[in-house]
Amino acid sequence: MILESFAAAAGVLGARYLAHRAILRGLRAPRVPHALQAADLGLAPDRLHEVRIAGARGQALVAWLVLPHSEPAQATAAPVPAVLVMHGWGGNAAMMAPVVPPLHAAGFAVLLIDARCHGRSDGEAFTSMPRFAEDIAAGLAWLRRQPGIDGRRLALLGHSVGAAAALLHASHHHDVRAVVSLSCFAHPQEVMRRLMAEKRVPYPVLGWYVLRHVQRVIGTRFDAIAPLHTITRVRCPVLLVHGLQDRTVPFGDARRLQAACTGARLLPVAGDHDLREALMPQADKLIDFLTRAFDDRRAPPAAARPYFPSPIAP
Repeated sequence: MILESFAAAAGVLGARYLAHRAILRGLRAPRVPHALQAADLGLAPDRLHEVRIAGARGQALVAWLVLPHSEPAQATAAPVPAVLVMHGWGGNAAMMAPVVPPLHAAGFAVLLIDARCHGRSDGEAFTSMPRFAEDIAAGLAWLRRQPGIDGRRLALLGHSVGAAAALLHASHHHDVRAVVSLSCFAHPQEVMRRLMAEKRVPYPVLGWYVLRHVQRVIGTRFDAIAPLHTITRVRCPVLLVHGLQDRTVPFGDARRLQAACTGARLLPVAGDHDLREALMPQADKLIDFLTRAFDDRRAPPAAARPYFPSPIAP
C-alpha cells in the first residue's frame, strides 16, 4: 500500500514536471540574432556604442546607446534627455531601429536594449513581462550614471510586451517623464486565452491549468501586472499608439487603456501590430509629446519606490 501511494505520488510529480517543461517550451520566445550597426540607423559610426549592462540575477543585457549630434560628454554641452526603447516578445533591439532617426534628430540620446532571452542578451530558464520591466529598470539605472545624460529627463518607449513592461515599471517607479506605448494589450490573460484558442487548447480542461501555472512561474497574478490596471498608477504622461488594423491586439484594447487613464493620449495609426514603419508618418507628434514631457518647467518626477510583485497564493 505504501509503495503504491509512493508510486502514485511520484507519477503526479512527474506529470507536473513534464507539464511545467512543456508550458515553458511552448511559451518560449524565439531568439532572433542580430548585429546592429550605425549604418542601419543612418548614423556616423561614432554615434552608436554597444554596451553591456548588469541585469537582475547577474544576467548581462546587451544594449546600444545612440548619441545625439552634439556630444553629451563634452564639458561645455548641456546634459541631454534620453529615451529607453524596449522591443516586444520575440523581438530585439535592431527591430526597433526605425524609431531612432526622429528621436536622434530631436537631440535625444536613445538606448535600445535586448531583453533577457532575446537578441544578444543572456538567457534564463524563462522570461516574462515582469522580467522585461526588470531589464528596463536596469537600463534606466545605467543611463543615469552616464556623463552627459540628464537622469531627470528619461522616457520609455516600448512595443507590445515591452510597452506593457514600460507601464508596469512606471506604475511602481515614478522616475520617468513619459511613456510611449506601441500596440499594448489591455490584459495578459486575454492574450493567453487568444493564444490558446489559436492552438486549440481547451480552456475548461487544460487552459485554466496553464494560466494558473504561468502565474506561479512568473511569481505574480495577471491582474497585478495587467496594463489595464498598472496604467491607472502611472503619474507621467502616456501616449498610446495603436494600429487600426491590429489583428494581434485589437484596437479596442487601446480604447480601454485610455478610458482607464484619463490623462493618457491615444494616437490611432494606419497599421497592424508592428508599428515601426507606420509610426514614422506620425513622428512629429511623437517628438512633440516627448519634448513637452522633457520640458524642465514641469515638476521633476517623484523618487522611485521598489517593485514587489503580487504573490500567488498557494
